[in-house]
Amino acid sequence: MENIISVLSLELKQKEEYVKNVVELLDEGNTIPFIARYRKELHGSMDDTTLRALETRLQYLRNLAERKQEVIHSIESQGKLTEELSAEILAASTLAEVEDLYRPYKQKRRTRATVAKEKGLEPLALAIFAQNGDDPATLAAEYVDEEKGVPTVEDALAGASDIIAEMISDDPDIRKALRQKMERQAVITVQAVDAEKESVYELYYQFSAPVSRLQNHQILAINRGEKEEFLKVSIALPGVEGQALVCRCALKPTAQISQFVKAAAEDAYDRLIAPSAEREMRNTLTDRAAEAAIANFALNLKPLLLARPVKGFVTMGLDPGYRNGCKVAVVDGTGRVLDTAVVYPTFSQNKKDEAIRILSNLIRTHGVKHIAIGNGTASRETEAMTVEMLRNLPGVSYMIVNEAGASVYSASKLAAEEFPNYDVNLRSAVSIARRLQDPLAELVKIEPKAIGVGQYQHDMPQKRLDEALGGVVEDCVNAVGVDVNTASYSLLQQVSGLNSTTAKNIVAYREENGAFTSRSQLKKVPKLGPKAFQQCAGFLRVPESKDIMDNTGVHPESYEAAQKLLTLCGYEKKDVASGNIGELQSRFEEVGAEKAAQFCGVGVPTLEDVVKELMKPGRDPRDDLPAPILRTDVLEMKDLKSGMVLSGTVRNVIDFGVFVDIGVHQDGLVHISQVANHKVRHPSEVVQVGDIVKVMVLEVDEKRKRISLTMKNLPKEQ
Repeated sequence: MENIISVLSLELKQKEEYVKNVVELLDEGNTIPFIARYRKELHGSMDDTTLRALETRLQYLRNLAERKQEVIHSIESQGKLTEELSAEILAASTLAEVEDLYRPYKQKRRTRATVAKEKGLEPLALAIFAQNGDDPATLAAEYVDEEKGVPTVEDALAGASDIIAEMISDDPDIRKALRQKMERQAVITVQAVDAEKESVYELYYQFSAPVSRLQNHQILAINRGEKEEFLKVSIALPGVEGQALVCRCALKPTAQISQFVKAAAEDAYDRLIAPSAEREMRNTLTDRAAEAAIANFALNLKPLLLARPVKGFVTMGLDPGYRNGCKVAVVDGTGRVLDTAVVYPTFSQNKKDEAIRILSNLIRTHGVKHIAIGNGTASRETEAMTVEMLRNLPGVSYMIVNEAGASVYSASKLAAEEFPNYDVNLRSAVSIARRLQDPLAELVKIEPKAIGVGQYQHDMPQKRLDEALGGVVEDCVNAVGVDVNTASYSLLQQVSGLNSTTAKNIVAYREENGAFTSRSQLKKVPKLGPKAFQQCAGFLRVPESKDIMDNTGVHPESYEAAQKLLTLCGYEKKDVASGNIGELQSRFEEVGAEKAAQFCGVGVPTLEDVVKELMKPGRDPRDDLPAPILRTDVLEMKDLKSGMVLSGTVRNVIDFGVFVDIGVHQDGLVHISQVANHKVRHPSEVVQVGDIVKVMVLEVDEKRKRISLTMKNLPKEQ
């Protein structure tokens, strides 16, 4: 355990004391959001991303330690464990190294070497492999035995060669040296299965590159192209470098006998080591690319979930469609459904006029302020109709909303429970409206991987993807906080310490007993025990409580400290409720953080958080973000000209660039080379999903529906 703590400390560049504390907190069943927010003194204020990296790496190192013990026990049970081998296994830093050391002792399927050993040829192989200058044929003559299946000297030598080849193949030092050489020098070669066949993989029909320079998106594209049988792929060292390395490791520089071992070593490389090394390299590259893609997905998902909500307005959701029409839902400022309809604006001019009339009446009747339009099928026509309609409805605006996953949600059990009286298609319109009002509350109802802000998410290891994205959702929900009296159980179950059962029990409790009036009342919820209360209480807001602190991120365990701080700074709790504590920050600084923390009996980081929370009770951190772009007019691709400067919303950030919505139905691409005036390793260094950015049109290809944009050297605004 001490070794694991040291490794984590070194890798994460954190004090061993902090790492040890985090490991203990995790082992005690504390969640990452709780540790990140309410145990800062114990871990030096690591953020949730660092804490999750620590948790993931901790699990790997523990699995590694467990595997080492399994391997040692297995070799020991065979009577072959030495102190040197045991020390090598314990010193291994990766699972691959452990498996290399275990390979010679692992139970194998029946191989050519196994058959040769059964014929009694292992002593011959060992004698030849010793390379003492003896003639192999002379040594082999003693092992000719027809009854054992060795009728000739040649048969004995063939069997010995097979055994030597397997011994060389199982040598951990050879495999390690080869692995390192392949990482530096191996070349990937990709060819088309059928060069005449058109596909999205044509870029790779004749492709070759050093694996050390392969980009992650290239690896994933090549893998998918191979899986779909458009591409064939191989990885190898140039020339005979692989063979040469194996021979150098296996041979002693003696005369005749070395030629025999050299032939066996070359056979070992060609038949046993090279195919295995190629598979391992492909797996390593895929794992690397998958981890990067998962990290990129998480990077995009977080700002999407934390996008600024358009709260408190009556909103109309439009789910566009051709054959089944455009589904319409009007929801009030809290997301409650007020009205629904279906219109058919794409059928004919008369039907479009009728749609405008119906929608206009709904807008006037319910006081609709904003319209959310799904970006799927028939979105373009629906947007054009909306713009035409809004010319006679001043003060109403619209926004195109990413509807990825909406159909999945609409057909889900959760949607059926939430809207039992609505058709599947109408549920989708409600979801689209609510996505504009509160993206986080609505998107938590959908599997994160269905939201569509990454690349190749369906090719990822699904368990690892779910873990990573689930962590992002949890972090986002807890960063914002949740109103315990209005939140759906979908949102509640993402709160630290809660699960599906306790979330449903909270909803059932408030339906039976009315709104919660204090945080302490949560203790009465069935199956919500002391540990769960400790984990969740600080993230649940109770606006109806008489205690203003119940509507802040101050944890109940710090209420006493918060009260002492107010007293120290000359305030009372009622001043917080009335907002008369504008000078709290300056008075806190006058007293001094260390002195105040000592007086209040908590650490400085905790007290600093208490000050921030008391200054803005009920605050939604998303309100500080840029407001989304709401439009009243529409552009089309034919309207775009090179040199035009437009505002747009970043929709996706991937390895090779940024997709930006500039209001023309087709997101434009800012290639990584056009993201900034300086060189960047990844576009995420400059922008994130949801950012409002200025871009200039470089090129428009209407036929292929491609828009090239730049964020470099934009003309200065007059």
